[in-house]
Amino acid sequence: MAATFDFSGYAVLVTGGTRGIGRAIAGAFAGAGAEVTVTGTRADAGEYGGNLSAFAYRQARMEDAASVDALAAATARVDVLVNNAGTVIRQPEGLTPDAFERTVAVNLNAVFRLCQGLREKLAARPGCVVNIASMYSYFASPHAPGYGAGKAAIPQLTKSLAALYAGDGVRVNAIAPGWTETDLTAPIQADPDRDRVIRARTPMGRWGRPREIAGAALYLASGDIAGFVTGATIPVDGGYSAG
Repeated sequence: MAATFDFSGYAVLVTGGTRGIGRAIAGAFAGAGAEVTVTGTRADAGEYGGNLSAFAYRQARMEDAASVDALAAATARVDVLVNNAGTVIRQPEGLTPDAFERTVAVNLNAVFRLCQGLREKLAARPGCVVNIASMYSYFASPHAPGYGAGKAAIPQLTKSLAALYAGDGVRVNAIAPGWTETDLTAPIQADPDRDRVIRARTPMGRWGRPREIAGAALYLASGDIAGFVTGATIPVDGGYSAG
């Protein structure tokens, strides 16, 4: 992805930045000159496939409040916080109360906890926050209700924190990706029936690409271009939510 933004000297933290959309966002910021830290659940970045040498790495388990607090404490400065880490637990396990609570803890509670933990450091820059929502912020998620519930709260939390942090000069926005080509969605892409349904439901008739989500993140993080944008959730879904 060609860098059309200059984030030289910026410190960017991308949770869940080791693969998929998070990896694309981290790479886009690094390509634009930022110093990027990514988080993952494994002890070392080398345990992940692909080259993550362009980024600093921190282990963090987002369902663990103490781990999230430790991440905030260890972050010396931050200009851009990208809350990308997420999890989905599908039925039948996903219908249990324990799975529901764990999913909401990762997809929602950790977002609020990390934002609050970094609020003073964001205000010192001042910086901005980009949350990753989902098309399931708006549509039913019967196979994974915990995922749907957590993601549905992200646009509301984004608006609330935008209003709360505005006095600090900190902008808070979100992106709601549609069906995107990642390792996690590869089995669905490979299923001809499901692939056909998704393409038919998407006005642009194709899957999204991680770099297209990353482009929206660069835009929202740019104070020069998006400096008057806060509290917004931008769908990057090929028109899925408009269909």
